[in-house]
Amino acid sequence: MRPGLVVQHSRLPDRNTNLVRCDITGILGFIDKSQWPDGAEAGDFVELYLRRVHDFWQHADRNLFDRPTQRAVKSFFENGGDICHVFGICVESSEDLRLPSGMMGILTPVLDRLRSEEDIALLLVPSAAYMRCHIDKDGVVRADVEALYDELLAHCREMNNRFLIMDAPRGLHEAPLERWVRGMRSRHPENRAFGAIYYPWLQAGDDCFPPSGTVAGTFARVEIEHGTFGVMWPPANVPLRGVTHCEVDLTWAEAGAYAEQAINPIVVQPGRGVLIFGARTLSSEDKNRHINTRRIINMIHDQLRRDSEWAVFETNNPHLWDVLDRDIRYRLQEFAGAGLLTAEGDAVEYQVTCDRELNGPALRDAGEVNVEVMIRPVGTTEHVLIDLCIGGNV
Repeated sequence: MRPGLVVQHSRLPDRNTNLVRCDITGILGFIDKSQWPDGAEAGDFVELYLRRVHDFWQHADRNLFDRPTQRAVKSFFENGGDICHVFGICVESSEDLRLPSGMMGILTPVLDRLRSEEDIALLLVPSAAYMRCHIDKDGVVRADVEALYDELLAHCREMNNRFLIMDAPRGLHEAPLERWVRGMRSRHPENRAFGAIYYPWLQAGDDCFPPSGTVAGTFARVEIEHGTFGVMWPPANVPLRGVTHCEVDLTWAEAGAYAEQAINPIVVQPGRGVLIFGARTLSSEDKNRHINTRRIINMIHDQLRRDSEWAVFETNNPHLWDVLDRDIRYRLQEFAGAGLLTAEGDAVEYQVTCDRELNGPALRDAGEVNVEVMIRPVGTTEHVLIDLCIGGNV
């Protein structure tokens, strides 16, 4: 080689990570004090990472978990689930979970662990459905699970990529169930878009169990079967597996009334089996009403965050803003092309802003970069109107 300057062009590192998954599930269960591992204290937990149901049944610690959790693991994989983290939390009694003050001491270690496991997108607590529920003399319905659900919904909103699948409390039906759900929706409304509730309980022969494990597996199956962007499909109107019937046989009118109250009904349809026939969150806001709409936002938020992690410690100047703007637009165009985003009329499907006005001197001095992203995710078709005119003049 002759002496002199050699210029070699090489490809810049790929800053775009793989697409995030929204089907990886976390099941929270409880370990009774009589089953605690040696040296354990209240709040300690056991975690299992599972890829198939046999991984659970063959594990030495499987008997530590309560029966509803074991049933939920079986139902999750039976319905098409792929990856599951199962957490067994040591509790002295269900009273530890009834009040916020005692519950936080119990949940803090597992919530810290969940914050570090960013791939978990779905959460459920099947054992919570067995906690006590009572109706006072004024007809107000109170369930011991309320504080637990409130905390987990707040956690899902904090993570902004997580969704809670909830069960109706055991033995709660009809008007009392609707009153309880209305009360749930009225508390901390900012968190309610991050969870959904399902009713009634399911049966496999004489075995009656809460639906959350079956529903979580169905969420995963719908996403996996529809490929890369499966999160855009509502997890509903598909047959449930491993289920013979429902604890309560709902009519179509009853199912519709429950759906209007943000209670996702499960129905038996002749010739198709047992189906989820609702896809609504607990939110009262139209923009957050549908589960797949909320989960699309969750996925996009998490994807853009991961895509942009390379920018930490970069020089905070207009060049950085231009690169972030370009990269985020590229990713959003991918989502729009796949059908995750929609537009009305001539409106654009998304907007990205990362400029000097948004990143003033005070923010730059603080080492912060702001990127404003506005999107319009797709919604869900809930009703199909077929207007038939039979007979008469055409």
